[in-house]
Amino acid sequence: MERLWNSNYCKVMIANFSLFTAFYLLTPLLPLYLHETFGATKDVIGIVLSGYTITALLFRPFSGYFVDSFPRKAVLLISYSAFAIFFTGYLAATSLLMFTIVRTLHGGPFGALTVANSTAAIDVLPSSRRNEGIGYYGLSNNLAMAVSPTFAIFVYSQTHNFQLLFWLALAVATFGLIVDATVKLKPQTTRQRPNKLSLDRFFLKRGWLIGVNMVFFGFCFGVVSNYLAIYGKQVMGMTGGTGTWFMLCSIGLILSRLQGGKALRQGRLTHNAAEGMLISLVGYTLFIAYPNIAGYYSSAILIGLGNGHLWPAFQNMMISMAHHNERGTANSTILISWDVGMGLGILMGGIIAEALGYSTAFWTVAAVNATGVALYFLKAQNFFLERQLS
Repeated sequence: MERLWNSNYCKVMIANFSLFTAFYLLTPLLPLYLHETFGATKDVIGIVLSGYTITALLFRPFSGYFVDSFPRKAVLLISYSAFAIFFTGYLAATSLLMFTIVRTLHGGPFGALTVANSTAAIDVLPSSRRNEGIGYYGLSNNLAMAVSPTFAIFVYSQTHNFQLLFWLALAVATFGLIVDATVKLKPQTTRQRPNKLSLDRFFLKRGWLIGVNMVFFGFCFGVVSNYLAIYGKQVMGMTGGTGTWFMLCSIGLILSRLQGGKALRQGRLTHNAAEGMLISLVGYTLFIAYPNIAGYYSSAILIGLGNGHLWPAFQNMMISMAHHNERGTANSTILISWDVGMGLGILMGGIIAEALGYSTAFWTVAAVNATGVALYFLKAQNFFLERQLS
């Protein structure tokens, strides 16, 4: 059997861990920073921070095209360099407007880098271990999400110094860039760049239904991850616990990646996807049906387990429908689908909660997840089996 943990794969994993560690060092504390430093109100904070996600979403389809059409190593290093450099912008921003501009533009290289780095991971994996390797690759994201926010909150509680956090994020991102610079990638056969602009240069049309199906699951996580804290406080009377919920969710994600490796190695993508979405459905239903401590924390583990099975399975399915010179497009397509779902969840979750309350918003999550499960079993599973490339 070919070696999975080769040096290039390990380097790409470390670079991805550094990328998301830098990202999560700031994520939990930026609302507090904006309020304390610039006196921003809640609605303004939401607008400022949403710009990052919107720009990342806009950049993803072009990122896939560039990764497939130009030398991947060059695209990877340019994206990582830009991602690292933008952290200096937070240090230099002296007004809310300047900070908003920097934060919004920073989403661009983040969107490009996540596509470029994950495509590099696919390239350095032996073909016989690719499904399994993509599953393990996500561990670097999950470990960063488990460790980095907790570390950032600890550092801030000890120092009350936001500038130190910006410097730490810059240092971690620079380390990731240096590691990625040592990765050896084989020159790919670049796709021919036609003069005519067409959708398949930016979106894997062959996998459209898998992308649509992923939107449903992104929607659910978008609602829960963004309205978790306020739901816990207003409905359950919990003033803390959000950090513990995300820690348990991360543990579930990590365990599922480890446990699901064998099934991915055997190519049982549809099995892993089905298992993940059903576990997630139980988790989301438990979250809203039992608004108590047991339901709250149990749902975190189940949602983590479910997404940990679901994500690599859907990513592998999308890649299995793409030719070698379409891997970047396939990666960006699945990320776009998740981002669209997350965005719709954040938007619709707030609207439903405002009109009908948070309980209704979370029952909507359970209903949307069930609809996504039904779509998979009725249509998407056979759609993939008919279109996968040998």
